Amino acid sequence: MRTLEGRVAVITGASSGIGEATAEQLAGQGAKVAVLARRAERLAELVARIEKNGGRALAIAVDVTDADAVRAAAEQVAAELGEADLLFNNAGVMLPAPVEEQRTEQWQRQIDLNITGLMNVIAAFTPQLVASAGARGVADLINTSSIAARNIFPNFAVYSGTKAYVTHLSRHLRVELGPKNVRVAAIEPGIVGTELQDHVTDQGAIDWLAGSKESIDWLTPQDVAETVGFLASLPARANLQQVTIMPTAQAS
Repeated sequence: MRTLEGRVAVITGASSGIGEATAEQLAGQGAKVAVLARRAERLAELVARIEKNGGRALAIAVDVTDADAVRAAAEQVAAELGEADLLFNNAGVMLPAPVEEQRTEQWQRQIDLNITGLMNVIAAFTPQLVASAGARGVADLINTSSIAARNIFPNFAVYSGTKAYVTHLSRHLRVELGPKNVRVAAIEPGIVGTELQDHVTDQGAIDWLAGSKESIDWLTPQDVAETVGFLASLPARANLQQVTIMPTAQAS
């Protein structure tokens, strides 16, 4: 069902995993999609698939930690597709390790992407969301958080801290933007099979993830993508502010 016909969606972290699946999902529901990530070749392949299936897509290679580049991307989206009324703020990285190992470069990378990058995108696109909501009655800002925002996982302290920021920020932004008809939601997935696990370098975390994969049927990116599509398709009066989606067998 083309429940998002006429809408303009922006997806960050769109070159793989949840972002890639969500771009195809939203395009399939009728939205024009702007896909943002660093890997231009992957974005070009994604756009080609979307357009082959009758959708319209725009690829913008951008590092969301670069505020100027993100502002330029927002201007390009408005010029080529129209002002965004749906933002899926999804770019992120997960690098667990014991804090005693002092992997400060990994700490900073997670903070830069999961928090600063998130804020750069919010800063660049919120004016468009507010304007679009005023014109059509609703807009959506959906941030990717994690079950780690609330649950405790050994050696995931920095990552979990960044995701707790995302969840709490989203609740505050909902209070600010809801009266302007911009719905804000945080989606908190449990374990999803994506490239996120490929970036992990800590052997303890690698072993834990491998054991989990043997005992649990992990979520797929499509599971999350369909959830995002559902959130954006709700009547304008309805806002699911926080959604936790878990593998059925994952206890925490």
